Amino acid sequence: MKTRILLLALLLALLLALPAQAAEEGARKKVDLPDMMKQHMLSNMRDHLVTLHEIHTLLGRGELDKAGEVAEARLGMSSLVSHNAAHMAPYMPKEMQAAGTEMHHAASRFAITAKEGDLPRALESLSKVTAQCVACHGAFRLN
Repeated sequence: MKTRILLLALLLALLLALPAQAAEEGARKKVDLPDMMKQHMLSNMRDHLVTLHEIHTLLGRGELDKAGEVAEARLGMSSLVSHNAAHMAPYMPKEMQAAGTEMHHAASRFAITAKEGDLPRALESLSKVTAQCVACHGAFRLN
């Protein structure tokens, strides 16, 4: 029960943290990418979302070690090659690159924290991953 309450609190905090400007399309900077790269980036972001869902599910089951493994493999610094990050980065504004890099670093830090087995600390650490998602999606949009 306590775990579910913590997960619900995290999700609520995430929703409340969404910047008001994100609702206004004009407030977000347009990022132009070649169509193939745009599709690749959208695919990566959908995979990030699926990965976050898997991590939340594992945390809810108390499988913190597994959540850390999934985070590192699919979101952490270990995932950069599979996401083709070096090829994509030159097409992104510097601020977008910075948010993405920090998201990957935060995911690796979360993986370490999760493996320590302290659920509240792991959830706090995971919020630093999603904070980068919120910041980037609030500031940028693909054209």
